[in-house]
Amino acid sequence: MSIMVEEVSKEFGQYPALRGVSLGIEDGEFVALLGPSGSGKTTLLRIIAGLEYADSGTIRFGDKDVSKIPASERGIGFVFQHYALFGHMTVAENIAFGLKVMKRRHRPSKAEIAKRIDDLLALVHLPGLGKRYPAQLSGGQRQRVALARALAREPKILLLDEPFGALDAKVRKELREALRSIHDKIGVTTIFVTHDRDEAFGLSDRVAILNAGSIEQFAPPAAILNQPQSPFVASFIAD
Repeated sequence: MSIMVEEVSKEFGQYPALRGVSLGIEDGEFVALLGPSGSGKTTLLRIIAGLEYADSGTIRFGDKDVSKIPASERGIGFVFQHYALFGHMTVAENIAFGLKVMKRRHRPSKAEIAKRIDDLLALVHLPGLGKRYPAQLSGGQRQRVALARALAREPKILLLDEPFGALDAKVRKELREALRSIHDKIGVTTIFVTHDRDEAFGLSDRVAILNAGSIEQFAPPAAILNQPQSPFVASFIAD
Protein backbone atom coordinates (compact mmCIF):
# COMPACT_ATOMS: atom_id res chain seq x y z
CA MET A 1 0.00 0.00 0.00
CA SER A 2 1.46 3.37 -1.01
CA ILE A 3 1.17 6.39 1.30
CA MET A 4 0.95 10.03 0.26
CA VAL A 5 1.29 12.81 2.82
CA GLU A 6 0.36 16.19 1.32
CA GLU A 7 1.03 19.53 3.03
CA VAL A 8 0.27 18.25 6.54
CA SER A 9 0.44 20.77 9.39
CA LYS A 10 -0.25 20.30 13.10
CA GLU A 11 -0.06 22.64 16.08
CA PHE A 12 -0.32 21.88 19.78
CA GLY A 13 -1.41 25.16 21.33
CA GLN A 14 0.97 27.69 19.82
CA TYR A 15 3.63 25.08 19.11
CA PRO A 16 3.91 24.04 15.43
CA ALA A 17 4.71 20.33 15.47
CA LEU A 18 4.49 19.92 11.68
CA ARG A 19 4.83 22.63 9.03
CA GLY A 20 3.36 21.67 5.66
CA VAL A 21 5.01 18.24 5.45
CA SER A 22 4.75 16.27 2.19
CA LEU A 23 6.02 12.73 1.75
CA GLY A 24 5.42 9.93 -0.77
CA ILE A 25 6.08 6.32 0.26
CA GLU A 26 5.93 3.49 -2.25
CA ASP A 27 4.09 0.21 -1.82
CA GLY A 28 6.29 -2.22 0.13
CA GLU A 29 8.92 0.39 0.99
CA PHE A 30 10.69 0.59 4.37
CA VAL A 31 11.02 4.24 5.44
CA ALA A 32 12.55 5.69 8.61
CA LEU A 33 11.52 9.01 10.14
CA LEU A 34 14.71 10.28 11.76
CA GLY A 35 15.37 13.38 13.81
CA PRO A 36 16.05 14.81 17.25
CA SER A 37 13.43 15.00 20.00
CA GLY A 38 10.71 17.50 19.12
CA SER A 39 11.35 17.33 15.37
CA GLY A 40 7.81 16.08 14.62
CA LYS A 41 8.53 12.48 13.62
CA THR A 42 6.20 10.83 16.15
CA THR A 43 3.45 13.38 15.45
CA LEU A 44 3.70 12.58 11.74
CA LEU A 45 3.53 8.84 12.45
CA ARG A 46 0.47 9.27 14.69
CA ILE A 47 -1.30 11.34 12.02
CA ILE A 48 -0.60 8.64 9.42
CA ALA A 49 -1.98 6.09 11.91
CA GLY A 50 -5.11 8.13 12.66
CA LEU A 51 -4.20 8.53 16.35
CA GLU A 52 -4.00 12.29 15.73
CA TYR A 53 -5.68 14.41 13.07
CA ALA A 54 -3.86 17.06 11.06
CA ASP A 55 -4.97 20.69 11.25
CA SER A 56 -4.57 20.84 7.47
CA GLY A 57 -3.34 18.64 4.65
CA THR A 58 -4.22 15.18 3.35
CA ILE A 59 -3.22 11.57 4.03
CA ARG A 60 -3.84 9.02 1.25
CA PHE A 61 -3.45 5.24 1.34
CA GLY A 62 -3.29 4.28 -2.30
CA ASP A 63 -6.06 6.31 -3.97
CA LYS A 64 -8.12 6.64 -0.77
CA ASP A 65 -8.20 9.81 1.34
CA VAL A 66 -8.01 8.58 4.95
CA SER A 67 -7.43 11.99 6.56
CA LYS A 68 -10.63 11.84 8.65
CA ILE A 69 -10.94 8.07 8.98
CA PRO A 70 -10.31 6.74 12.53
CA ALA A 71 -7.32 4.52 13.25
CA SER A 72 -9.51 1.42 13.69
CA GLU A 73 -10.65 1.66 10.05
CA ARG A 74 -7.27 2.38 8.41
CA GLY A 75 -6.03 -1.20 8.26
CA ILE A 76 -2.69 -0.46 9.92
CA GLY A 77 -0.55 -2.34 12.42
CA PHE A 78 1.12 -0.26 15.16
CA VAL A 79 4.02 -1.17 17.44
CA PHE A 80 4.79 1.09 20.42
CA GLN A 81 8.02 1.52 22.36
CA HIS A 82 6.70 -0.06 25.55
CA TYR A 83 5.06 -3.20 24.11
CA ALA A 84 1.48 -2.39 25.32
CA LEU A 85 0.81 -6.11 25.87
CA PHE A 86 -2.02 -7.32 28.11
CA GLY A 87 -0.34 -8.79 31.18
CA HIS A 88 -3.29 -11.04 32.09
CA MET A 89 -3.30 -12.67 28.64
CA THR A 90 -0.96 -15.31 27.29
CA VAL A 91 1.25 -14.59 24.29
CA ALA A 92 -1.24 -16.40 22.03
CA GLU A 93 -4.18 -14.46 23.48
CA ASN A 94 -2.33 -11.18 22.96
CA ILE A 95 -1.64 -12.00 19.33
CA ALA A 96 -5.23 -13.16 18.75
CA PHE A 97 -6.87 -10.18 20.47
CA GLY A 98 -7.31 -8.06 17.34
CA LEU A 99 -8.73 -11.02 15.44
CA LYS A 100 -11.26 -11.97 18.10
CA VAL A 101 -12.74 -8.47 18.31
CA MET A 102 -13.42 -8.32 14.55
CA LYS A 103 -17.02 -8.28 13.41
CA ARG A 104 -18.33 -11.82 13.11
CA ARG A 105 -18.62 -11.76 9.32
CA HIS A 106 -14.93 -10.85 9.00
CA ARG A 107 -13.56 -12.87 11.94
CA PRO A 108 -11.45 -15.93 11.09
CA SER A 109 -12.49 -19.30 12.50
CA LYS A 110 -10.89 -20.65 15.68
CA ALA A 111 -8.76 -22.98 13.60
CA GLU A 112 -7.64 -20.15 11.32
CA ILE A 113 -6.77 -17.98 14.33
CA ALA A 114 -4.75 -20.80 15.91
CA LYS A 115 -2.85 -21.34 12.65
CA ARG A 116 -2.16 -17.63 12.27
CA ILE A 117 -0.80 -17.47 15.85
CA ASP A 118 1.56 -20.39 15.14
CA ASP A 119 2.66 -18.82 11.83
CA LEU A 120 3.33 -15.45 13.45
CA LEU A 121 5.25 -16.96 16.37
CA ALA A 122 7.44 -18.73 13.84
CA LEU A 123 7.84 -15.51 11.84
CA VAL A 124 9.11 -13.58 14.90
CA HIS A 125 11.26 -16.54 16.04
CA LEU A 126 9.22 -17.40 19.15
CA PRO A 127 7.82 -20.85 18.28
CA GLY A 128 6.19 -22.72 21.14
CA LEU A 129 5.88 -19.72 23.49
CA GLY A 130 2.17 -19.10 22.98
CA LYS A 131 1.18 -20.27 26.47
CA ARG A 132 3.59 -17.98 28.33
CA TYR A 133 2.63 -14.63 29.83
CA PRO A 134 4.41 -11.33 29.06
CA ALA A 135 6.00 -11.28 32.53
CA GLN A 136 7.77 -14.54 31.68
CA LEU A 137 9.47 -13.03 28.62
CA SER A 138 12.51 -10.83 28.11
CA GLY A 139 12.10 -7.30 26.77
CA GLY A 140 13.18 -8.38 23.31
CA GLN A 141 10.73 -11.28 23.31
CA ARG A 142 7.88 -8.99 24.39
CA GLN A 143 8.62 -6.64 21.52
CA ARG A 144 8.56 -9.59 19.12
CA VAL A 145 5.12 -10.50 20.48
CA ALA A 146 3.99 -6.90 19.99
CA LEU A 147 5.18 -7.11 16.38
CA ALA A 148 3.32 -10.41 15.85
CA ARG A 149 0.15 -8.87 17.30
CA ALA A 150 0.46 -5.88 14.96
CA LEU A 151 0.74 -8.26 11.99
CA ALA A 152 -2.10 -10.57 13.03
CA ARG A 153 -4.79 -8.81 10.98
CA GLU A 154 -2.52 -8.74 7.94
CA PRO A 155 -2.25 -4.96 7.70
CA LYS A 156 -1.17 -3.25 4.49
CA ILE A 157 0.86 -0.74 6.52
CA LEU A 158 3.07 -1.29 9.59
CA LEU A 159 3.98 1.67 11.81
CA LEU A 160 6.62 1.49 14.56
CA ASP A 161 7.28 4.24 17.10
CA GLU A 162 10.82 3.84 18.55
CA PRO A 163 10.07 0.13 19.13
CA PHE A 164 13.57 -0.71 20.37
CA GLY A 165 14.12 2.36 22.55
CA ALA A 166 13.76 0.51 25.86
CA LEU A 167 16.16 -2.32 24.95
CA ASP A 168 19.90 -2.76 25.32
CA ALA A 169 22.25 -2.47 22.34
CA LYS A 170 22.70 -6.21 21.72
CA VAL A 171 18.96 -6.90 21.70
CA ARG A 172 18.31 -3.81 19.55
CA LYS A 173 20.71 -5.13 16.92
CA GLU A 174 19.07 -8.58 16.92
CA LEU A 175 15.59 -7.09 16.59
CA ARG A 176 16.65 -4.69 13.83
CA GLU A 177 17.87 -7.63 11.77
CA ALA A 178 14.69 -9.59 12.53
CA LEU A 179 12.44 -6.66 11.59
CA ARG A 180 14.12 -6.12 8.24
CA SER A 181 13.97 -9.85 7.52
CA ILE A 182 10.23 -9.94 8.35
CA HIS A 183 9.59 -6.88 6.21
CA ASP A 184 11.37 -8.43 3.22
CA LYS A 185 9.45 -11.66 3.69
CA ILE A 186 5.92 -10.21 3.85
CA GLY A 187 6.41 -6.96 1.89
CA VAL A 188 4.28 -4.73 4.11
CA THR A 189 4.82 -0.98 3.73
CA THR A 190 6.70 0.04 6.88
CA ILE A 191 7.37 3.38 8.60
CA PHE A 192 9.81 3.35 11.50
CA VAL A 193 10.38 6.27 13.87
CA THR A 194 13.80 6.54 15.50
CA HIS A 195 16.33 9.08 16.76
CA ASP A 196 19.16 6.60 16.14
CA ARG A 197 21.00 7.36 12.88
CA ASP A 198 22.67 3.95 12.59
CA GLU A 199 19.32 2.25 13.14
CA ALA A 200 17.60 4.34 10.46
CA PHE A 201 20.39 4.00 7.89
CA GLY A 202 20.89 0.29 8.55
CA LEU A 203 17.22 -0.65 8.15
CA SER A 204 15.60 1.63 5.63
CA ASP A 205 15.20 1.96 1.88
CA ARG A 206 14.82 5.71 2.38
CA VAL A 207 15.17 8.06 5.36
CA ALA A 208 13.21 11.25 6.02
CA ILE A 209 15.21 13.59 8.27
CA LEU A 210 12.96 15.97 10.22
CA ASN A 211 13.88 19.18 11.95
CA ALA A 212 11.50 21.59 13.71
CA GLY A 213 8.43 20.17 11.99
CA SER A 214 9.82 20.09 8.45
CA ILE A 215 11.51 17.45 6.30
CA GLU A 216 15.06 18.54 5.54
CA GLN A 217 15.86 15.58 3.26
CA PHE A 218 14.17 12.39 2.08
CA ALA A 219 16.47 10.01 0.25
CA PRO A 220 18.27 6.64 0.43
CA PRO A 221 20.86 6.46 3.22
CA ALA A 222 23.84 6.57 0.84
CA ALA A 223 22.53 9.71 -0.86
CA ILE A 224 22.10 11.46 2.49
CA LEU A 225 25.60 10.49 3.62
CA ASN A 226 27.19 11.54 0.34
CA GLN A 227 25.11 14.64 -0.41
CA PRO A 228 23.46 16.21 2.64
CA GLN A 229 21.09 18.88 1.37
CA SER A 230 21.19 21.30 4.30
CA PRO A 231 23.58 22.39 7.07
CA PHE A 232 21.26 20.72 9.60
CA VAL A 233 21.47 17.35 7.82
CA ALA A 234 25.25 17.62 7.50
CA SER A 235 25.55 18.40 11.20
CA PHE A 236 23.05 15.75 12.28
CA ILE A 237 24.70 12.87 10.43
CA ALA A 238 28.16 14.00 11.53
CA ASP A 239 27.33 13.84 15.25
